[in-house]
Amino acid sequence: MPNILKNTSLKPYNTFGLEAHAKLFVEVNSSNDLLNLLGSQEFKDNNILILGGGSNILLTSDFDGLVVKNLIKGIEIIEENNESVLLRVGSGEVWHSFVMYCVDNGYGGVENLSLIPGTVGAAPMQNIGAYGVEIKDVFVDLEAINRQTLKEEKFDNASCKFAYRESVFKNILKDQYFITHVCFRLQKKPTLNLEYGAIKDTLKELSIHAPSIVDVSHAVTKIRQSKLPDPALIGNSGSFFKNPVISTNHFEKIKQEYLDIPAYPLNDKNVKVPAGWLIEQAGWKGKTIGEIGVHKNQALVLVNYGNGSGLEIKKLSEQIQASILEKFDINLHVEVNII
Repeated sequence: MPNILKNTSLKPYNTFGLEAHAKLFVEVNSSNDLLNLLGSQEFKDNNILILGGGSNILLTSDFDGLVVKNLIKGIEIIEENNESVLLRVGSGEVWHSFVMYCVDNGYGGVENLSLIPGTVGAAPMQNIGAYGVEIKDVFVDLEAINRQTLKEEKFDNASCKFAYRESVFKNILKDQYFITHVCFRLQKKPTLNLEYGAIKDTLKELSIHAPSIVDVSHAVTKIRQSKLPDPALIGNSGSFFKNPVISTNHFEKIKQEYLDIPAYPLNDKNVKVPAGWLIEQAGWKGKTIGEIGVHKNQALVLVNYGNGSGLEIKKLSEQIQASILEKFDINLHVEVNII
């Protein structure tokens, strides 16, 4: 049975750097640790918060329950041929470390997802994505333990019901499973995804004309570092809001006033609009309120400059949502989990 601690600070475990305490706190390093914990009275009698990298949560108060820190590690080759490799990865592995493992070994498919914070287990929950690539593109299946039955179950790509920043684990199966391992199929002769202009422009700046997966990873890392603050220096959770999807008619109506509004067509009826652009147009970019604010380089990122509170950040996010709704008649949805 893993050791359960009392009254533990969660400040080191969330990238916003917010001070909050857990009534109970435990680390799990293996599926056996997890099974022992799931069968314990402490697990059955308390509210549960599962923590990966702590990069997608906003803590608004102390947590009156048991916080479970996932440290299940390991990268294992399940099968391999001349074309591809199938990897089974522990859900507690740091996502960027996994991406670097793939890049260093010449396994293509996740290089566009370089430097995304969080853990491997959180990746399919969120269907994380960036620069034209999403987890669903390389995901094969995952292993998860049912928190009620204590049985291990497998979920393939279809079973996860992936959508934009969504999966079955964020809605109808929320809080019902603990993901222990994720399987990905990576390509040894990958077709690089260079659709996003920022990648092309950065490769051009670096004088790279025949890019490899290493080059793409470096370009994505360079772009992200130029836009996003380092959580070790300024507390943040990356993108706080999802990019909204609106109807083409609604988009055309907004474009009559804002000719330069960017958009990514999804089909004949809908387009995706960058939330950061909307927030910037509403005057929030770079705005500071006490110890919190909106980042000066990327309006999609809310920041804690040191001693802000989760409640203050939550209030700021609600003010931003209200102003975008009033100005553009668009509902902004939060991407982080507010606890």
